[in-house]
Amino acid sequence: MDFAFTEDQKNVRDTILKHCTQFPDEYWLKRDNEGKFPEDFYCSLADAGWLGIAMPGAYGGSGLGITEAAIMMQAIAESGAGMSGASAVHINIFGLQPIILFGTEEQQRRAIPGIISGVDKACFAVTEPNAGLNTTQLTTRAERKEGGYLVNGEKIWISTAQVSNKMLLLARTTPFDQIKRKTEGLSLFYTDFDRSKIDVRLIHKMGRHAIDSNMLFIEDLWIPEDDLIGAEGEGFKIILHGLNPERVLLAAEAVGLGRAAIRRAAKYARERIVFDRPIGQNQGIQHPLAKCWAQLEAANLMTMKAATLFDRGVDCAVEANTAKYLAGEFAFEACHTAMLTLGGMGYAQEYHVERYVRESLIPRTAPVSPHMILNFIAEKVLELPKSY
Repeated sequence: MDFAFTEDQKNVRDTILKHCTQFPDEYWLKRDNEGKFPEDFYCSLADAGWLGIAMPGAYGGSGLGITEAAIMMQAIAESGAGMSGASAVHINIFGLQPIILFGTEEQQRRAIPGIISGVDKACFAVTEPNAGLNTTQLTTRAERKEGGYLVNGEKIWISTAQVSNKMLLLARTTPFDQIKRKTEGLSLFYTDFDRSKIDVRLIHKMGRHAIDSNMLFIEDLWIPEDDLIGAEGEGFKIILHGLNPERVLLAAEAVGLGRAAIRRAAKYARERIVFDRPIGQNQGIQHPLAKCWAQLEAANLMTMKAATLFDRGVDCAVEANTAKYLAGEFAFEACHTAMLTLGGMGYAQEYHVERYVRESLIPRTAPVSPHMILNFIAEKVLELPKSY
C-alpha cells in the first residue's frame, strides 16, 4: 500500500498546474459572465497532447490510466478553473471508453484521433426529460432501416451540445413490449451531430455558464449502421463500463474545486485585519477551514483508491460511488465555508468564491444524486433491500 504519487504522476500534476497559470481566475470569471466556451483553454490542452492522456497509444494517446487522468482533472479544477475548466475537456478524457472497449478497429481509427487532437468535440446524449436516472426507461427511438437507423426523441442536460460536432447517443432500438429484460433494447451510437435534424435549446442555469447545458429535440436523424458501437440492444451494458471512471474523474474535480476555495479563503484570512488582528487568528475561522481541508483529503484518498482499482481491472463501483459522494459533499462545504470566511466579499464576483459555490453544486448533484449513491451503498455494502 503506497499513498505517494509516482514521479510520472507528480509530473502530470505539476505540469498541468503550471499550464493552467496561463488561465487565471479572471479568465474564468469572464468566460462565466459571457457564457462563452473556453476555446483557447481547450485548444491549449489539445495542442499540448493532454486530451489523450488515457487514450490508446496506437491512436496518438498517452496510454496512461484513469489515475493519471484524475490527477490531471483535479489539477485543472484546483488551478481555479473549477468545473468550467474541467467540464470543457471532461468527455475527451473518458467519454470514448465504450469505443475503446467495444468499437471496431475502424471505429476507433475514425473516432479517437479527432478527440485527442481537439478537432472533434463530442457530447454525451443519454438523459431524457421523463426518465431521469432510470436509464432503462429511455424512449428516444432509433428505428432500423436499410443501411442504418432513423432517430427521433428528446434529450436533456446535454453538455457542450452548442459546440459539439460529434455525439455519443443512447437510443432504443427495440420497443419495451419486445424485450425480456429492462436492460435490453438500448443501443449506443457515435455519430455526427447533424444540426439540421437536432434542435439544440440552451438551458439557463445557476453556474458553469461557460459550458452549455441543453435540451435536444431530434427529428429524423439518420445514423449509418457503421456508427453503432457494439451489438444492437447492448448499449446499456456498454455505457456501464464508463460510469465508474466518470465518477472517479468527477470526484477528483470536486476535490480540486474545494482545494481552490480553501486556498483562497485561507489567503484572505491571513490578510484581512479586523479588531487589529488577522481574522485567521480566530478559531471560529480556523476550525471550519481546517475541517474542510481534512474532509477533502479524505475524499481524495477514496478517489485515488477507486482510480487505482479501476486501472488494475478490479471492480470499483462501491469505491467510485463513495468517492463521488464524499467529494461532492465536502467540496460544497469547502466552497460555502470559503464564502463565509470572506463575509460580504464572498458574495462579490471579484473574489471568485461565489463562482466556486455555484459550480460546487454540479458534482454534488450530477451525474447521480447523493441520495442514489447512498441507496447503492446500502444495498451493495450493507446488504439492505434495494430501494429503487
